[in-house]
Amino acid sequence: MSGKRDFGASRGRRGQSPMSLIPFDTLKLARDLRDRAHFSPEQAEGAAAALADAFQDLDAKKSAIDRIDAKIEALEQRLTIKIGSMLAVAVGVSIALAKLVH
Repeated sequence: MSGKRDFGASRGRRGQSPMSLIPFDTLKLARDLRDRAHFSPEQAEGAAAALADAFQDLDAKKSAIDRIDAKIEALEQRLTIKIGSMLAVAVGVSIALAKLVH
């Protein structure tokens, strides 16, 4: 077994996930499965490795979601600026037309 693995480099929208602070000890899990649940050594190691892989996959997916979230926030800011600019131009054109008509 590989011992402790730290699964949790993912962050939430505004901070770190509680998972990022918890290392996952695959060796301890395998020993507990063997000693407490009476798994064979092969079963215990396989189960611990599978769980570690699942946490890695979850962490990778959370990281991808965080990257997408950051891109959405950047696009949202750009869109707000563009809409504000268009509104300012529309108001300016409306005022200019109102002065020309009167």
